[in-house]
Amino acid sequence: MLGKVNHIAIAVPDLSAAIATYRDTLGATVSAAEALPEHGVTVAFVELPNTKVELLEPLGEASPIAAFLEKSPAGGMHHICYEVDDILAARDKLVASGARVLGDGNPKTGAHGKPVLFLHPKDFLGTLVELEEV
Repeated sequence: MLGKVNHIAIAVPDLSAAIATYRDTLGATVSAAEALPEHGVTVAFVELPNTKVELLEPLGEASPIAAFLEKSPAGGMHHICYEVDDILAARDKLVASGARVLGDGNPKTGAHGKPVLFLHPKDFLGTLVELEEV
């Protein structure tokens, strides 16, 4: 079911500072910041040869990233995103096996303009998992 790792997401309290760290200190290519109001985040992507690192900053007080940063003010790893060929088939198989899909269970459009779902971290060894259809 799983394809390659699409990205690893890191919650950050200051997106501009995080972009500067990856760009200026590590020499990485980083995309421009993009607000995603439907997800409550502003994101930028660090482009790597084999995957991406998504930098997430809260967009509004109701942002799930704001809640994460309350527990971890310096930031940290938020989730890992895997690619799947068919997100609805993956969802149905996971739900049938007892996994919990967050939200209403229906895919939303993610940062790459593709359908995404999030899976409950308690079902995946304490890690929030995102699935993105390729």
